[in-house]
Amino acid sequence: MTPAGAAILGCAGLRLTPDEAAFFRDADPFGFILFARNVADPDQLHALTGDLRDAVGRDALVCTDQEGGRVQRLRAPHWTEWAPPLDMVERTLSFAPPAGRDAAARRAMWLRYRLIGAELRAVGIDGNCAPCLDLATPDTHPFLRNRCFSDRPEGVADLGRAAAEGHLAAGVLPVIKHMPGHGRGTLDSHKDLPVVTAPLAQLRHSDFAPFQALADLPLAMTAHVVFTSVEPDQPATTSPRMIRMMRDDIGFAGLLMTDDLSMNALSGTVAARTSAALAAGCDLALHCNGELPEMEAVMAAAGRLSAAGAVRAEKALSFRQTPDPVDIAALRAEFLSLTGGAAHG
Repeated sequence: MTPAGAAILGCAGLRLTPDEAAFFRDADPFGFILFARNVADPDQLHALTGDLRDAVGRDALVCTDQEGGRVQRLRAPHWTEWAPPLDMVERTLSFAPPAGRDAAARRAMWLRYRLIGAELRAVGIDGNCAPCLDLATPDTHPFLRNRCFSDRPEGVADLGRAAAEGHLAAGVLPVIKHMPGHGRGTLDSHKDLPVVTAPLAQLRHSDFAPFQALADLPLAMTAHVVFTSVEPDQPATTSPRMIRMMRDDIGFAGLLMTDDLSMNALSGTVAARTSAALAAGCDLALHCNGELPEMEAVMAAAGRLSAAGAVRAEKALSFRQTPDPVDIAALRAEFLSLTGGAAHG
């Protein structure tokens, strides 16, 4: 069987156009990612995820970004409005007795993403670009800070593990991000290129540590961030040195996708960005804006998954499971009891 195309792509609207369907059939991307522009209501969204899979003729991965808070593509009135992760954690800790705070936060995080996963899976979405394992620091840019889980590496790892296990229990694959850590970035990588100058020893002890602790998970997303102590000239996404560090030092052996190649942190055409990222060692190019000419350029540059990438892709997809039946109302009630009603933003 020929490996799928080495990309995850978006689409423009609520339904596939004939041109999009024909392009996806020919290009055969590994998977898809959906945004608010693609979401109206459950029936529409379920039809769209079905049409995307029909276009490539297989059970392709369909992802979104449903972190909660500002980064949430499925919103009320049809889906839960979730508080930002850091706000939820702080609220949970304030309600729990001192001896049980960590356990309460872990349980609340597991419940949060078990419930989010149930909402996603019900409409045919089986991948979520979460959790963020980025370490919150005093200098973390506001676009990211309350998407983090903690300002302690062990706290990020502990809560990140709970979030990932909640996803998997719901039948949704988590994508840990932004490897090897975006928390020291003082710029928004959607607009500019952050540069981190911290020494490598410090990064290994702090920012990189949560990713190392969760390196057994199936999928990860890179950071468009320069780490001058390793590679002063390129962001992690397009740096062979940084990708080797993710593989060898951090120990991540799973399927590695770029952050969105449309973001302004990167330079050059989308084709050049794609080529650079895959040559550096990323498995998949992520392109999110749904513009067909750009997607054509990305796929022309990406080609097919490498032999090693295809093996990693098959292993990642093997993590998909049918969730056990649960009482969703009971899980939601437990979550609300732990957080003092913090489900809603």
